[in-house]
Amino acid sequence: MSATTSLIEHWIDGALTSGNSTRRGAVHNPATGRTTAQVCLADQSDVEAAVASARSAFPAWAATSLSARTRVLFAFRELLNSRKHELAEIITREHGKVLSDALAEVSRGQEVVEVACGIPHLLKGAHSSTVSTGIDVHSLRQPVGVVAVISPFNFPAMVPMWFFPIAIAAGNSVVLKPSEKDPSAAVWIAQLWKEAGLPDGVFTVLHGDKVAVDGLLDHPDISAVSFVGSTPIARYVYERAGLTGKRVQALGGAKNHMVVMPDADLDLAADAAVSAGYGSAGERCMAVSVIVAVGDIADDLVARIAKRTATLRIGDGSREPDMGPLVTEQHRDKVASFVANGETAGATVVIDGRTVTPDGDADGYWLGPTLFDNVEPGMDIYTEEIFGPVLSVVRVASYAEALQLVNSNPYGNGTAIFTTDGGTARGFETDVQVGMIGINVPVPVPVAYYSFGGWKDSLFGDSHAHGTDGVQFYTRGKVVTSRWNAPAGGLELSFPSNR
Repeated sequence: MSATTSLIEHWIDGALTSGNSTRRGAVHNPATGRTTAQVCLADQSDVEAAVASARSAFPAWAATSLSARTRVLFAFRELLNSRKHELAEIITREHGKVLSDALAEVSRGQEVVEVACGIPHLLKGAHSSTVSTGIDVHSLRQPVGVVAVISPFNFPAMVPMWFFPIAIAAGNSVVLKPSEKDPSAAVWIAQLWKEAGLPDGVFTVLHGDKVAVDGLLDHPDISAVSFVGSTPIARYVYERAGLTGKRVQALGGAKNHMVVMPDADLDLAADAAVSAGYGSAGERCMAVSVIVAVGDIADDLVARIAKRTATLRIGDGSREPDMGPLVTEQHRDKVASFVANGETAGATVVIDGRTVTPDGDADGYWLGPTLFDNVEPGMDIYTEEIFGPVLSVVRVASYAEALQLVNSNPYGNGTAIFTTDGGTARGFETDVQVGMIGINVPVPVPVAYYSFGGWKDSLFGDSHAHGTDGVQFYTRGKVVTSRWNAPAGGLELSFPSNR
């Protein structure tokens, strides 16, 4: 480790520690290409230490009153709100996204914290009196134990906050394994929890790669796993954790379509396409990557999208351009290879992001917005989740053809339709086989008191993130049937029935 780089350590038992492993990973500033830090990469002994700390903290935290837990949640919310610009700056330095986008990410994550502040209401059970003579029934929900959250690089604050506020509020302890590409946000959040009064061990940060992931998936003291990432890894997480009986919610990849009908407001649709396709350099699981132009509007729509795309400024996210760099050099090169493949396959390159001149260091991981027209469903740029600023336009003749295109895709994360016809919109929301739908809204990420999650290969497991699904995932239900002061009734071997 050079004198100019810092060491990003684990957070275990309420303190920073480098653990036992001597393995390290490089952390870069994507806008400059420079190594800014080294991050500890856990070995199995570090996994054991992290889980042991969380396991030790769980019983006391689970027994803590709802009022006391809620006070900690409110304190965390207030600290996060007052210092969110600090967190946004960390995200921009390590992920590369524009500072205003990073700040919006923190704000959306904070919405889940605010929902978790209402956990006493969300954990209320039901009570039925005198269901049978002298017998009452009531239900309650209890925490599951130690839960693991394995989060991706693209939202180092928001995605973990989809999970851990509700898990902690419900009485669980959490081990967060953030992406090793941008790990500092997780440590900052851990320190904020301590300042808010959360007991040591209830929130743990374990850095690492596959060794850490597999260690958490296999560990007998982990009761539940929440994961967000690519579909192949989501399937792997779901299957491996399921072998040991863990609860799993594994959110996978996406190929989100935006259907534009002939009656749509084309200026609105073009604005939406550019914003949803190129925001955060396309590194969003809810990014629009395919525009489905229905009927004879395609030429006009493509021209409007191209005009807007050409105005975008690309550069260092701290300078507030429209779009920043991609997260790593390797990922930039992978996305650029998809652009080359699309051109070779015969799609029309309307705007080529490989020729961008950024407002930033020449060694940054730059790739500008790229727009393809005349894309066919068999091309790589259509079938693969590119996870970059590449927007493809597919032309279809009818609404029925557009619906079939969306429904035949193996992914089912998000989709949108732009139309001024209420009947078309209503039919689309009923018939489309996708978990999250926007009507004239290009990025239909639900508010925090609803749940986030897709269908088909975009979700493995039965539970979506946050909202009521999140509360149910991080708790187990009990039903209690009770009778008091009843006289002895003698033996009765038949199955009990209500009287």
